Amino acid sequence: MRFEVANARGFAPLVLLIAALAACSQSQGPRPVADVPAVQTLTVGAADVANGRAWEGVVEAVRQATLSAQTGGRVTEVRRDVNDQVSAGEVLVRLTAVEQQASADAARAQLQAADASVVEAEATYRRFVELSESQFVSKMQLDQVRAARDAAVAARNAAQAQLAQAGQQADYTTIRSPYAGIVAARDVEPGETVAPGRVLMSVFSPDQLRIEVSIPQADAAAIRAMPEARIMLGDARVVDAAQVIVFPSADPVTHSVNVRVQLPALEPAPLPGSTAKVAFPAITGAAFSRVPAASVMHRGEVNAVYVMADGRLSMRQLRLGERFGDEVEVISGLKSGEIIAADPVAAAQALADARKGGN
Repeated sequence: MRFEVANARGFAPLVLLIAALAACSQSQGPRPVADVPAVQTLTVGAADVANGRAWEGVVEAVRQATLSAQTGGRVTEVRRDVNDQVSAGEVLVRLTAVEQQASADAARAQLQAADASVVEAEATYRRFVELSESQFVSKMQLDQVRAARDAAVAARNAAQAQLAQAGQQADYTTIRSPYAGIVAARDVEPGETVAPGRVLMSVFSPDQLRIEVSIPQADAAAIRAMPEARIMLGDARVVDAAQVIVFPSADPVTHSVNVRVQLPALEPAPLPGSTAKVAFPAITGAAFSRVPAASVMHRGEVNAVYVMADGRLSMRQLRLGERFGDEVEVISGLKSGEIIAADPVAAAQALADARKGGN
């Protein structure tokens, strides 16, 4: 049988592809190399199927407040900083209150004048009532006095409202913590001039934290029947959820269902905005073995590790899953109990040295 090559350039990629496939097929099986130098190794652990499949979510505070300026002024005092513990009602920031206090004093003076007018109008109305009983004033005059008294009362009520508004503006110059918690952010310094709406501080309560994750709608029923979850925090702590709530409806676009997981009280509390993994025991059989991400070698789209067996090293391609901190799931390519090199660079160098020694 005769083969003709019509285009050498078109044939070259095919040759390279065949060579690459042959190399990959050879890499799947161990290639024995004698006298491999000592390499730091680790044993692949078993898959923890009891914890169930995990989804990644973001820690958020149930009670988190961004404190903004509700009146203009200059910052005269900043009493707290980031990470400080604060109590409910504690003063955090003070602004100048000269204009606000002047407005409150003016409103208070207007209220005093309105009170005096009401007293005078009430006295006049009573005198006219007595005179009308003796027929000394007409009914029209009595109606006019009554209207004047009612107008004075209305003016006093308006002055009271004005004083309350001015007093509230003066109170806005003192910014207090809405509840006990921790200062998450501080955005002003003493001496700065702020306008209404300027963010001053952020406070959150570490006692009530939660995580929301989106799961496939096919798994929602199992979690409703078994509302349990284990939370793997970024600092490697693993805790049981205090409460698991499955939302009653699915997203019409993604067809996923949100699950809200309440965290127990922790010390120290995880920071809002940090990521965490939530595993549901109701969804079993989806967990995989994990290896350190540093032990995996990446070459383009190929992920592999060096496996040690009978004192011999061989490179093996892997199919990886999700990453959990410094570890990564291995979907296929490794079994529990196998030994791999902890450092792929050192293993490659050891393999190269062993091959040189064998030549």
